[in-house]
Amino acid sequence: MTETKSGPRQERRSGSWLRTLALGRNPKTTLIRAAILALVCVVVFKCLLLPVRVEGISMTPTYADGAIHFVNRLAYLRREPRRGDVVGIRLTPPNGWSAPHIMYLKRIIGLPGETISFADGRVLVNGRILDEPYEKGPSNWNTDAVTLGADECFVVGDNRSMAKEDHEFGRAERNRIVGKALW
Repeated sequence: MTETKSGPRQERRSGSWLRTLALGRNPKTTLIRAAILALVCVVVFKCLLLPVRVEGISMTPTYADGAIHFVNRLAYLRREPRRGDVVGIRLTPPNGWSAPHIMYLKRIIGLPGETISFADGRVLVNGRILDEPYEKGPSNWNTDAVTLGADECFVVGDNRSMAKEDHEFGRAERNRIVGKALW
């Protein structure tokens, strides 16, 4: 058996290919990069983009039950929320119920200082019917007029074909709006 110059070298390469594939040629550099990537992911997904799982049908057909979406916490640093924005919001929990980790996806239909009401399923803003192209199902909601304060928005889900008693909606202070839903 004759040994060639490339024989042992070839054998050494084939034995270390798995290590090279997993950690690269410089394992220290690869581990540093992995640590930096992990840190960036933690910052992005804990501080900037909050993942939200939709539970329930109050936002259908816009957001399906069980879908995961992201809320951009930086969206309202330079501008205020606008009518039609879908936002992540922490509504005030009922008395005796503490759930700070629960966030709702709701649509803003009323802005500070406006008067909001429902009449025969239509939203009235300052007495005028609001055009809502995202609203698909029939609704028969009726509510008294509510005048919003200087730091309040009115939020509601898109699925108004379900009973209003089954919905979480109404006034929301500006500081409870966490951010804007990305998609």
